[in-house]
Amino acid sequence: MNSEQRLTMIRRLSDAYGVSGFEDLAAAEARRWIDETRYAVREDHMRNLIIQPKAAGGEVRILLDAHSDELGFMVQAIKPNGTLTFLPLGGWAANTVPAHKVKVRNRRGEYISGVVAAKPVHFMSESERRAPSEISAMVIDVGSHSLEETRDVFQIEIGAPVVPDVTCEIQREKGLIIGKALDCRIGVAALLETLDQIDPGVHRNHVAACLSSQEEVGDRGIQTALHQLEADVAIVFEGCPADDTFTEDWLCQTAMGKGPMLRHMDRSIIANPRWMRQVLTLAHDRGIPVQESVRSGGGNNGAMIQLSQRGIPTVVLGIPVRYIHSHHGIACLADVEAAVALAKAVVDTVSAADVDGL
Repeated sequence: MNSEQRLTMIRRLSDAYGVSGFEDLAAAEARRWIDETRYAVREDHMRNLIIQPKAAGGEVRILLDAHSDELGFMVQAIKPNGTLTFLPLGGWAANTVPAHKVKVRNRRGEYISGVVAAKPVHFMSESERRAPSEISAMVIDVGSHSLEETRDVFQIEIGAPVVPDVTCEIQREKGLIIGKALDCRIGVAALLETLDQIDPGVHRNHVAACLSSQEEVGDRGIQTALHQLEADVAIVFEGCPADDTFTEDWLCQTAMGKGPMLRHMDRSIIANPRWMRQVLTLAHDRGIPVQESVRSGGGNNGAMIQLSQRGIPTVVLGIPVRYIHSHHGIACLADVEAAVALAKAVVDTVSAADVDGL
């Protein structure tokens, strides 16, 4: 994969619609970038994309994972005036939700433009102006005048997925990506590029992958995928929250432009310390920039992987993204390249003896 292909892939993955539970278009876009002469690819009923090498054997079974879903919303009801009430899919901060464009999927599969609206300030009381934002007070307006028009003309019904309406922008001269769903489509891109650099027919290890669904609503897809995959160790790619614009320098552990972040701990996982040390040592030996973090919050698929089967040692390569869990994120291309370089170094060098020592 050359640099032009990488940029195109990142842009198309970011633009693909795929909120939790409705990952179809994101999974289909990802599949375009997999060489199916080398990998067997199938989609299960949870919309997980399971990717396995066609070549048999291998010294160590390595699982690569990245989740394909993004934050969004679901239509809860249609009001008599034609606007839509909705519920969040994933961990939104309510103050980031209003005044943005969205796309609502109708029953024909078309994505209809709408705006997230709240009561205009002109009509608010003083107490309402001071009150915190609440999603329950917001609606999506698609320009309809009535429930009947929304239902019969716009063809929108309850249960419809809603996705942020954002187009990815890549600033090549600055090495920046600005777009939606970089949590975790930036991780999906890194996973796909890593697979592209592996020839399963001659590689020493057995490298399989999963583009998992519904991570944003509780790491759900990976739990079913793990019944279909066996692994000795795992690498999880993530788009993780960059902390370099809101954190004091001495505590900054996930700065954009300084390489992937390897997380020792968050509220869901304590990473296998031996596996973590092996990966960190390899990064330092190869001169690949990495960061380390210890977090009181957060969570990811790595927790589910590490608790499955015989306890799969798992390390998370988090690519820093500013302002995740909002409509727009900013990421650095160099961090993607460093994550791919480190993942490729790991899968190329890990041995059965290494795994035995974990």
